Amino acid sequence: TAKMAYKEEAEIQISELDLLSSMFPYEEEFAVTDQLALAELKHYVENESADVPSSKVHFILNVKTEVPNASMVEFSMACALPFKYPTVLPEITVRSSLLRRTQQILLNSDLKTYLMQNFSGKPCMLSAREWVKDHAAAYIEKALSSSSMAASDATQPEVTTFTRLWIYSHHIYNKQKRKNIIDWAKELSLSGFCMPGKPGVVCVEGLQSNCEEFWSRVRRLTWKRILIRHREDVSLEGGGHAEIQKQRRFPTLEEKCFDAHGARGNHMDLGQLYRFLEEKGCADIFQMYFGVEGH
Repeated sequence: TAKMAYKEEAEIQISELDLLSSMFPYEEEFAVTDQLALAELKHYVENESADVPSSKVHFILNVKTEVPNASMVEFSMACALPFKYPTVLPEITVRSSLLRRTQQILLNSDLKTYLMQNFSGKPCMLSAREWVKDHAAAYIEKALSSSSMAASDATQPEVTTFTRLWIYSHHIYNKQKRKNIIDWAKELSLSGFCMPGKPGVVCVEGLQSNCEEFWSRVRRLTWKRILIRHREDVSLEGGGHAEIQKQRRFPTLEEKCFDAHGARGNHMDLGQLYRFLEEKGCADIFQMYFGVEGH
């Protein structure tokens, strides 16, 4: 039956995920981003009567590799295993802050071709990781050298958009969510801050596409209420790393706890938040969040 066939595939997925976690014990190398999906998958394999899981297991594999004439570069592989994997290919998107969009598309389609030709129906996550480790740097090379032969790209000058998102949540207490917020921001090269408690405030800034990826992940977690209260977009001609750094108002992404003394320990002191925003030149945002002057 289909149910039985799924079981076999689910077992292969679990053993492959176990293998990855034993080979890459550190979060910064391998992290399951959806623990619930993994728990469902395990439950499904262990219990005769269990339903087919409702969502695929999503995880991140980070690969560091050397680029000639440069230091180490990190590539991030965002992966998901469809229910029928390994009879169908895994879903993988490789990203790096040093890849141009066209190179990223090319790299991902080459990886897919390699997997299709060599691993139809076989587990292939480790092989995919190896391939990225061995080949991905070459796509950055091309990106760096193609700027000298930019005649073909000259029709569209590269415009990069720097974005700052101001996210409001009814509350943020959950430790796993707080960890996700910090880990994902780091993975996507975003800076800003997260103020847990009630209300919860998150600000992230960086490349527009990375901010959008961050928001789409955060939104998928369960929240009583979460929304983008305000967003700022700045177009940067050329938009190199230095340009982006110049736009940042926060050096890294950190968690800020403005303790409200005695107030059940979780309501944040909004006066302190106001002073913090003022320091960063963002005082006007306070009003958008809370509709009052902060003083």
